[in-house]
Amino acid sequence: MTIKRELSDSERVVITGLGVMTSLGLTVDTFWANIIAGKSGIVPITSFDVSAYDSRIAAEIRDFNPAEYMERKEARHMDRFSQFAVAASRQAAEDAKLVITPDMADRVGVLIGSGIGGILTIEDQYRVLWEKGPSRISPFFIPMLISDMGSGQVSIQLGAKGPNTSVVTACATGTHAIGDAYHIIRRGDADVMIAGGAEAPISQMGLGGFCAARAVSTRNDDPEHASRPFDATRDGFVMGEGSGIVILERLDFAKSRNARIYAEVVGYGMSGDAYHITQPAPEGEGAVRSMRNALARANLSTEEVDYINAHGTSTIPNDKLETAAIKRLFGDRAYKIAVSSTKSMTGHLLGAAGAVETIISVLAIQNGIAPPTMNYSEPDPDCDLDYIPNTARKMPIRTAMSNSFGFGGHNATLVFMKLE
Repeated sequence: MTIKRELSDSERVVITGLGVMTSLGLTVDTFWANIIAGKSGIVPITSFDVSAYDSRIAAEIRDFNPAEYMERKEARHMDRFSQFAVAASRQAAEDAKLVITPDMADRVGVLIGSGIGGILTIEDQYRVLWEKGPSRISPFFIPMLISDMGSGQVSIQLGAKGPNTSVVTACATGTHAIGDAYHIIRRGDADVMIAGGAEAPISQMGLGGFCAARAVSTRNDDPEHASRPFDATRDGFVMGEGSGIVILERLDFAKSRNARIYAEVVGYGMSGDAYHITQPAPEGEGAVRSMRNALARANLSTEEVDYINAHGTSTIPNDKLETAAIKRLFGDRAYKIAVSSTKSMTGHLLGAAGAVETIISVLAIQNGIAPPTMNYSEPDPDCDLDYIPNTARKMPIRTAMSNSFGFGGHNATLVFMKLE
């Protein structure tokens, strides 16, 4: 049973704008249509020679033109992850019909994270150092590589002068960014926050590092079916790149400007595993605490969650332990909740994953459609929930939960509801 929430409109936070840059589309409409159709954005890598790598596939964006979103000179001084952040933020602001005027600029903040930051810039400038010496390193090297620069560049480009910060929690980054932005509004430090994650990790070092860790799929001959969350034949995640950005607003502020409202953010939970640098805690106990904390913040019971967008990486330990965590928290009702991993289509966008999956979750609420887990063909006895296999499902969704878990034991959960 719901515990009655006695919140005023000035204490409630809603999502009014969405922006995406992904291999499945550079607009929200295209992206959502491809998600519901079960299409894959995973392809052979073409941005560099991958012949020597164990994994040679990724959810690579091939048709992105930064000049469509910013001046060419400005784009040259940004790493690819910051370009994605600016592009998705412009799209989200336009979707929200948010015009940042001088009299409101200091009440509009930015919180965009990146798990990896400017690794492409690091690689490029290391080659300069090696071939030409330190005097030829670009003066933009440091400003381009640092992970907070997605937030910094969006603030500059859009004129947002409110709280401007960032977060780095590996694959939980995007979820933490949106959750922290939610709290900034709740505590009265901003009326609007531009929040999410951006990532451009598909590089020689990035791919090589994950290959060395044996974390990525080597199903190179069948890219579309390589990401197989919860399936018994899964063999690792598939890297992705892009950005997901949402516009968060105080409900009364959104109403005052007649903004379209996608959903309300009602809960945000965090926890730490304190266990291992890459492996989840036994029985997913850290994930349990994160989900429980989010429900407590939302004043919701376990009976009221309709859909879970799982972290669902397609790795052996994550999928098994996330399933265990859901069953531990929800008990027998876990088997009645629709659960899916959209990483089966988008790949794993690392620090941007949770933000992209936030967008999927609120669109699922708005459209009454739960997206599928693609490539689910061979059940794993350890993964025995309703994963919406291979076909999207029309169903009423009042409450959706989204999970993200990152290396270092970072756990984050968001809960969204249809506005009532």
